[in-house]
Amino acid sequence: MNEFNYCPECASKNVAYDGIKWVCSDCGYCLYNNIAAAVGLLLTVNNKILLFRRTKDPGKDKLGIPGGFVSPDESMEEACRRECREEIGIEVPDFVYLCSCPNTYPYRNIIYKTCDVFFTAEYPESEEKLMSSIKTLDGEAADCILTDLSKLNLESLAFYSARYAISVLKEKKGF
Repeated sequence: MNEFNYCPECASKNVAYDGIKWVCSDCGYCLYNNIAAAVGLLLTVNNKILLFRRTKDPGKDKLGIPGGFVSPDESMEEACRRECREEIGIEVPDFVYLCSCPNTYPYRNIIYKTCDVFFTAEYPESEEKLMSSIKTLDGEAADCILTDLSKLNLESLAFYSARYAISVLKEKKGF
């Protein structure tokens, strides 16, 4: 768990964590351990799902899906569209809510607790058109592939929440 050595308000060392918030016993400062919001898109075509190899930690070299953190003043839907543009260069077609799942995202010695919200979309054109449209732009994704949903090894994915979301999608599609 993340720790604070000093109170951000008065610099006291008397800061305690109660499982929900950090409280300074000297000045009463309180900092809640709120979760971060994140999104992911399960983009499918002909019962295949678009995946890519993650080029950065956490989960470097494991499989991922387009997605990321929601920016301030951005809706989940806006974040999903933005992340898809940034990571794979695609304007996503109409998508719908699938599920949500808590996740842990360790990055640079900080543990982020997130609530990941997943959407799903069926690409409206052919597999070939989808693959030729992909442009990995932000350096987070490489080696994009389409994988048969029914044969996908969920353990190859970087994050528990993505494995969970894909299992929900597979169940919904009858796999």
